[in-house]
Amino acid sequence: MKLVRFMTKEKKSPRYGIWRDGYVRVIVADPFEGMIVGTSETYQADEVILLAPCTPSKIVAVGLNYKDHAEELKMPLPDEPLIFLKPPSSVIGQGDEIVRPGQSNRVDYEAELGVVIGRKARNVPPQMAKGYILGYTCINDVTARDLQMKDVQFTRAKGFDTFCPIGPWIETEFDPSDALVECRLNGELKQSSRTSQFIHDVPELISFISHIMTLEPGDVVSTGTPKGIGPMDPGDEVIVSIEGIGELRNKVI
Repeated sequence: MKLVRFMTKEKKSPRYGIWRDGYVRVIVADPFEGMIVGTSETYQADEVILLAPCTPSKIVAVGLNYKDHAEELKMPLPDEPLIFLKPPSSVIGQGDEIVRPGQSNRVDYEAELGVVIGRKARNVPPQMAKGYILGYTCINDVTARDLQMKDVQFTRAKGFDTFCPIGPWIETEFDPSDALVECRLNGELKQSSRTSQFIHDVPELISFISHIMTLEPGDVVSTGTPKGIGPMDPGDEVIVSIEGIGELRNKVI
């Protein structure tokens, strides 16, 4: 099931629905508040504007979580996940523009699998983690690489407005164990790997993070990027695609 958050031209307030075969069926309530039940109200794809599929209180991102990326950087595999936060103000959705800030001379793409939390998670054992997940989505962990190297810690480099495209929807029926994750820049393949390359898998990440901070419904865990990171320039189009989920498209200005 593909859950979308959207607006129509007539109704400007965001609503949730189920995306299927180019149509959106409105659901009764917020998917984070109860059962997902469709109504008779439907819209064609060209009648809606897709928004970021959730409004997280925080995005918990993971650094260096692909074996091939660690090999690329000639770095040892980390014993524990390396985590950092991206602010909610960095979130944009499908088709929104990534704004390159004047402070940075190099802004990079990072294709990542996102995990959307479905219910409050605190001190969750790995074997129970699946029960706290609503679904999965595509993320571009946009990074001001020069500022990341300058600051050492990641807050500024990862936290600019528009630096966290998420979408186009939340896929509730997805197996994160071995999916293809790719990034294309202006149609050219730049990143390509599989989630089977994860150093720390999804249940381990959810458990590890939930023993540090409470994950709230709608929060997102961004699971790290594979090898092949590189810069984006104004005018570029970047596409993050994940097998079994879909494509997230954004342009850079």
